[in-house]
This record gives sequence, structure tokens and C-alpha cells, in this order.
Amino acid sequence: MNTALLNVMLAASAGTGEAMPPEAAAPSLLFSLIITIVPFVLIFYFMILRPQKKKEKEAKQLRDNLQIGDEVTTIGGITGIVVRKTEDTVVIETGGDRSKIRVKLWAISENATIHDAPEEEISKK
Repeated sequence: MNTALLNVMLAASAGTGEAMPPEAAAPSLLFSLIITIVPFVLIFYFMILRPQKKKEKEAKQLRDNLQIGDEVTTIGGITGIVVRKTEDTVVIETGGDRSKIRVKLWAISENATIHDAPEEEISKK
């Protein structure tokens, strides 16, 4: 590893015509490494992590605001009307024969029922 670092330092100092001591090249190498890595970390955060957290927050809000009578779709594509809601499960009624299916709350992916805007959102505007 020391040989590779020495080769990099020699290549960096080759253009100046003078030899650079290893102690002087190490901080500049570290600085250039940080300058290279920081933009990648920021791009990763703003393009992947931040949107994912926003989607998770919206999904949690959707599941918390479910009410009896809402028409929902599960992640498996089953659609139905919410008949009962407990802390972690939802019973939905599907089809014309009024069959009921109990699914976990995390399996609800979409609420097709449009509700009036909550009072908190109205006060923000």
C-alpha cells in the first residue's frame, strides 16, 4: 500500500519538477478523496434515501387515515371496501357475494375514496 501511495505522490509531483515529501502529499490526497466522495454521498441521499422516506411517510399516513367504508386496493391487487379496522389488520369486503378478507394493514397500497381535506391542511393554506 505504501508503494501505491508513493507512486501517486511521485506522479503528482512529476509535473512540478521537484520531489514532494510523503508527509506533504498525504493531506492533499486525503482532501481530494473527500472532495470526490462527498458529492456521491449527497447524490445518493437526494436521489434515493430522501424520496424513499417521503414515500414511506405518505404510505403510513394513508394507512393511518383509513376509515370504514373506504374502497382500498391491496399490494396483491385485491380491491374491496373496508368493513372493520383493528390496530394491525383490516377486513375488506370483496365482490358481489360479500365475501370478507382479513389483511394486514401494511398490505394496503391505495385508497380510492376521496375524503375532504383534514382541518390541519386547510389551516396550513
